[in-house]
Amino acid sequence: MTHPAFFGYGSLVNRATHDYADPHPATLTGWRRVWKHSSRRPVAFLSVEPCDATELLGLIAQVPGADWAALDAREQAYIRRDVTHQVRHALAPRSTALYQAARGHIAPPSTEHPILLSYLDVVVQGYLNTHGADGARHFFATTAGWEGPVLDDRPAPLYPRHQYLDPRERKLVDNALADLGTRVVSQLGATGQ
Repeated sequence: MTHPAFFGYGSLVNRATHDYADPHPATLTGWRRVWKHSSRRPVAFLSVEPCDATELLGLIAQVPGADWAALDAREQAYIRRDVTHQVRHALAPRSTALYQAARGHIAPPSTEHPILLSYLDVVVQGYLNTHGADGARHFFATTAGWEGPVLDDRPAPLYPRHQYLDPRERKLVDNALADLGTRVVSQLGATGQ
């Protein structure tokens, strides 16, 4: 039996945040990754939006028995979209879905709704483990919305699935943010300057 799969393009790329079976690298066409916030969450999170010019690296994994309930609960600020014909991978063909931010009250990150560094760390670690350093660089290059601030919550992570990053991983994240000119703040309302 071939189980359906999800395509992860953010925290789901980090296999340490879930135990879904048979994870494999995959590529998605026709979408771009973007930082957003909504009224459903106090901080910014990753979403996708249609874009013919972009190809995203990510990960697919099986959803046994098409039991989406636990994943739908984890991704409660999102809606599931069928991307079966837009995903390439080395597995047998299977129905594949991704999660896109639900409509309504969606806006770019802001001082009131920053990007959590602990969340970003998890995403980048997943890309490093799945696609290597080139994959991590691809993540930064194919993600929009870096003009919003990043809250440095590493000393007391707010992201519930945070992971420990070794010094090499942290340096990669910090250097990429510096290269992008993204403002990193130590507390909400701080200027980071």
